[in-house]
Amino acid sequence: MLEDKKFMRVAIKEAVKAREKGDYAIGAVIVKDGQIIARASNRSKIDNDVTKHAEMVAIQKASKKLKTRYLTGCILYTTHEPCPMCAAATVWAKLSRIVFGARMGDIAGYSFKNGNDDWQWRAIRISAREVLEKGEPKVGMTEEFMRAECRKLFHDT
Repeated sequence: MLEDKKFMRVAIKEAVKAREKGDYAIGAVIVKDGQIIARASNRSKIDNDVTKHAEMVAIQKASKKLKTRYLTGCILYTTHEPCPMCAAATVWAKLSRIVFGARMGDIAGYSFKNGNDDWQWRAIRISAREVLEKGEPKVGMTEEFMRAECRKLFHDT
């Protein structure tokens, strides 16, 4: 549990970096054997590339660093529930587990509540759990970990 908190705090710092640069406040970290292999901030707005979610960037960095497309034994920490694209990528990369904070609905709710054009949210309404349940190999998941702290990246309360 303490290790999970330590790595989620790093992901939160990455999310803050993304927000400061004008992107969505989402951060991700990939860990293997207690060591950070990759860290990433969301870059989809910055790079004008819809595939540059923090989780995807972290997976790419980890694969490059480990010189393999399979990240067996690795854990993904992310401040936001992975979208279907990112959840599927964790299956294909053979990650062992995902730990995420805020739920998809938390951030979509922020956009709806605040009517903020800067945070328009598009989503395919399929949960990460649904994707992982249909995937092989099985990826473990810890949901809503440090959710309150991760929600604060988008909400004031």
